[in-house]
Amino acid sequence: MAGILDDFIHIPGIPLRIGLDPIIGLIPGLGDIISALMSFVIIFAAWQRGLPRVTIFRMITNVAIDTLLGTIPIFGDAFDAVWKSNRMNYNLLIRYRTQPSRSDVWKDWGFLLLLVLCIAAIVAVPMVFLIWLVHMLKM
Repeated sequence: MAGILDDFIHIPGIPLRIGLDPIIGLIPGLGDIISALMSFVIIFAAWQRGLPRVTIFRMITNVAIDTLLGTIPIFGDAFDAVWKSNRMNYNLLIRYRTQPSRSDVWKDWGFLLLLVLCIAAIVAVPMVFLIWLVHMLKM
């Protein structure tokens, strides 16, 4: 499924491969939702195999990032071609299947912590700038 959604079509002349995910994403409104639903097949397989919850949450986060940024016109379609969430999720599934270790779980926690910090910065930086600007205008 990951290969079909992310990289089964070779584009001649460049090393980039695409799949159905960016193609389906071209359908306005529904394309990214259909693609996200198809992506959950891999997540469901991970859940059935008993992967740690943090790893499953990381997989869901990969699909959420793909879906949210994929909804942006033009940029989102290019992002879908580069951000291969299904391939990443498949690699997480295989990683756990071949050699489950506690260090891999910590990598998943690190990824999620970094994501939370980035989101906090995206929210906090404009607010701090606005407060600074208001303070400067009062002087």
